[in-house]
Amino acid sequence: MKRLRWQILVVAVTIVIVALLLLSQQPVSIVTSPEAASGGIYTEALIGSMGRLNPMLDWNNSADRDVNRLIFSGLIRFDSHGLPQPDLAESWGTSSDGTLYNFSIRPGAVWHDGEPVTADDVIFTIELIKSSGSLFPQDIKDLWSQIEIKRFNDKTLQFKLPEPFSPFLDYVTFGILPKHLLETVPADQLANAEFNLQPIGTGPYKFDRILTSGGQISGVVLNVNKDYYLPAPFIEQVVFRFYPNSAAAFDAYQQGEVLGVSQLTNDILQQALIEPAFSVYTSRLPQMGLVFLNLNNPGVPFLQSEKVRRALLLGINRKNIVSHIMQGQAIIADGPILPGSWAYYDEIEKFDYDPDAAAVLLKEDGYAIPAGGGDVRAKDGQFLSFTLIHPDDTLHTQIAQAIQSDWALIGVQIELQAVPYDSLINDFLTTRNYQAVLADLNTARTPDPDPYLFWHQSEATGGQNYSQWDNRTASEFLETARTATNFEDRARLYRNFQVLFAKDMPSLPLYYPVYSYGVDVQVQGVQVAPMLYDVSDRFALIAEWFLVTRRTLEQTPVPTLVP
Repeated sequence: MKRLRWQILVVAVTIVIVALLLLSQQPVSIVTSPEAASGGIYTEALIGSMGRLNPMLDWNNSADRDVNRLIFSGLIRFDSHGLPQPDLAESWGTSSDGTLYNFSIRPGAVWHDGEPVTADDVIFTIELIKSSGSLFPQDIKDLWSQIEIKRFNDKTLQFKLPEPFSPFLDYVTFGILPKHLLETVPADQLANAEFNLQPIGTGPYKFDRILTSGGQISGVVLNVNKDYYLPAPFIEQVVFRFYPNSAAAFDAYQQGEVLGVSQLTNDILQQALIEPAFSVYTSRLPQMGLVFLNLNNPGVPFLQSEKVRRALLLGINRKNIVSHIMQGQAIIADGPILPGSWAYYDEIEKFDYDPDAAAVLLKEDGYAIPAGGGDVRAKDGQFLSFTLIHPDDTLHTQIAQAIQSDWALIGVQIELQAVPYDSLINDFLTTRNYQAVLADLNTARTPDPDPYLFWHQSEATGGQNYSQWDNRTASEFLETARTATNFEDRARLYRNFQVLFAKDMPSLPLYYPVYSYGVDVQVQGVQVAPMLYDVSDRFALIAEWFLVTRRTLEQTPVPTLVP
């Protein structure tokens, strides 16, 4: 009996302990949540037409570049801040003097046909870039002609530069081509190669087929690359369809033919914004609208005055230009380096529209309205009057007219001269035969912020320093920054340069244009960077987009009520 009572006591104690443990646990609720899964077809309307699916030949065709962005890869790519990131090259290194660059290609990288990617493919592609068959600009061909290339093995190679050049990484983002498929094609026959209609690349998607309608190419179908060296995208298939303009592309969206529109121009933007199931994404473009001032033209000596230049900027209602003339498709520019870049200095001096302050500056510099009447300020018989040359399109004409009206309010008179854009560059800017020019600086496909070409002293004659700004200290900052290998050092130098630019104001920054792009809300995970160095960069994060979801179980503790 004693033994039985002891066993009963042990069981009772055990029951109590188990009960206490159970009471200490919270009830659990099992729920399901959506998670990205593989599958689905994304169809996008591209503006333009297909030419050749070959990165050697797409320089002037943005529609081709959009498709090629998904088919081909470069050694590296750049993020939205202009910082280099690994792509086909898993790593790279630079010598302390900035003249040697070693690249290591990912061991598992293969072409869409299964062949391994090697250093020979990179070298072969560079030879094509330098050839007459490529459409790359001559300055890029010239640069590669000066670089020595050394092949260490199948996966490693070296580039030797004749002198340090920090923006060099801009030049290794080109789409690499397969040597084993194209080495028998003469460079001057590349444009006619069958490869251009059946491309083989290394990107996240591979070519499937071309769509035709009425004997014309109407689209391209791409399938996900399951052997991609990075995580494969969720979306199984991407279909591009070509349309002549944004209006036709947006109409195709409304008809259910596509899920995305590659560009939303001003004529359809408002309509797109009110479409209930359509998400609009906006990013800055690598461009700047500005007024070039000729600081070395004896006919307008007053432009050499810092106070006059500053007054001219204060006298332009840039907010009105951006909001009304450009319908909000731009942001006000502060300086020569794009916001969002790692080199942009956020504390740069800002200039709001202030015609009263502009008038005060002009008065301090000795310019006054003549006592005998008139509306134009003068000093020692020199009137604040000059000619502003502008492109002859509608947008730039409206901007020029707005500037003319704004400056009239502060006693500055300008005459407008509209010319074709090619003439503006070749006959006026290049020859320095102008007083002021309204133009756009376009630095597309060059993520490195280096502004040397436009503002260094050495470029004042024969180069692109169209204003002929002659500031030795600013030039020294630019010289050192383009040879330094450390990003922190370069950022400091560019910060100093921007401070000097704002102080001297050699030309008048107006706006940075933006790009608008639309995708249906059923496409989830879409992210578009705040800065696009090329519009095809909107696909930089396409691997994270998804159309199909799966349900996953989650255990969520449910709080218990304590009486």
